[in-house]
Amino acid sequence: MTIHQSPEAFGYDAFLRAHQSKEVLRFITCGSVDDGKSTLIGRLLHDTKQIFDDQVTALQRDSRKHGTQGGEVDLALLVDGLQAEREQGITIDVAYRFFSTEARSFIVADTPGHEQYTRNMATGASTADVAVILVDARQGLTRQTRRHALLVSLLGIHRVVLAINKMDLIGWSQNRFDEIVAGFQTFAAPLNFSEVRAIPLSAKNGDNVVLPGAAAPWYEGVPLLRYLEEVPVKSEERAAAFRLPVQWVNRPNSDFRGFSGLIASGSVAPGDRVTVAPSGKTSTVARIFTADGDLERASEGQSVTLVLADEIDASRGAVIATSDAPLTLTDRLDVRLFWAAESELTAGAELWAKVGTQVVNAQVATVHRRIDPETGQAGPADALAVNDIGDVTLQLDRQIAVDPYAVNRDTGSLILIDRATTDTAALGLVQTKAASAKTAPSQVETTAAATPEPAARSGGFLAGIKRLFGG
Repeated sequence: MTIHQSPEAFGYDAFLRAHQSKEVLRFITCGSVDDGKSTLIGRLLHDTKQIFDDQVTALQRDSRKHGTQGGEVDLALLVDGLQAEREQGITIDVAYRFFSTEARSFIVADTPGHEQYTRNMATGASTADVAVILVDARQGLTRQTRRHALLVSLLGIHRVVLAINKMDLIGWSQNRFDEIVAGFQTFAAPLNFSEVRAIPLSAKNGDNVVLPGAAAPWYEGVPLLRYLEEVPVKSEERAAAFRLPVQWVNRPNSDFRGFSGLIASGSVAPGDRVTVAPSGKTSTVARIFTADGDLERASEGQSVTLVLADEIDASRGAVIATSDAPLTLTDRLDVRLFWAAESELTAGAELWAKVGTQVVNAQVATVHRRIDPETGQAGPADALAVNDIGDVTLQLDRQIAVDPYAVNRDTGSLILIDRATTDTAALGLVQTKAASAKTAPSQVETTAAATPEPAARSGGFLAGIKRLFGG
């Protein structure tokens, strides 16, 4: 008879509590084709012992069939899972991998390097805290290096790791490393990164990825993983004003009514004065309810139910915010779009706009300009094509509550959804509030009451990441 140990003997509860209390860092890898992004992630997974024996066996088998490292194990195959990716030796779609250390849990997105997959790269960057930009030490800074640095800057990522890879192929030359770093710092100066950390490494061999590399005694910094374990997480979001988009009204009985959602930024405590947008009604927080009991304070990243002291009419789509820093109410938005649909976007186009937990009708009032993704310079345009970045004005069928994206990435972003296919057509960043204008029937014909709640299809831009992180 087989005797199984009890969950208590295994210490499952303690194990789960330890992992639940860990901070989560979301980061992306980006750069030119063949810079080693997938190999770097594979090395992180391998050296932190995040792969099982059967995965190692499968990896060895796949390396013989699809590998690009001769007879050696190709760690990139841990990430490049699509058949087309393996056949071509490139990354096409965003691949998410999860791993954990004693210090922190990680969600890493491997993003494509090809220009035609810019929309996929923006998907991974849209929720990342840190960008790891890889550079092939032999090639130096390339067109795609500069393009991706600009894109992560536009998407509000403030911390960048300049990972100069394949240093083993140039003899770990410090002069070459310093030359690449100086070139990147010159280019990135106007991008307003709060930190650029340069690390020389070899993803193939593992030097300076998880463990220090003995081949570069001149490098006095920490390996990549140590930096990722120590870099501040969500410091801007925690310092921002309190925002909670309401996902649903929790009313199990007549004695309880609360507003449930994920706190997008800031923190809240019982007694805090809050305003519910767009109604403008104010109240104070009476309780912060969770399945594990009431909290004395809740902050960014926690899912809670707020019970207010007053009976206020609010439903899905409303946003509860601190009364000291209310949101902007408007039905007309200036937004920067990362256009992902195959069809062109022109003035007059009608789409759905998903802002937080609310979906509204939106019409493109004006296409103002297109942004060059390599220089950041704007030029006049009357249409946006696939993978274009541009500034447009949207007219909505009702007022919504937003912040500028530069102030709050959660309440300042939106996605546009094609009304015919329900594919996600664009990622939008709220720039400033356009002059408010009452929507005329000729501009948006569908009434507010008839607006459905579509969800972007699994093949659409940002759909996968929205399922992962909610909203």
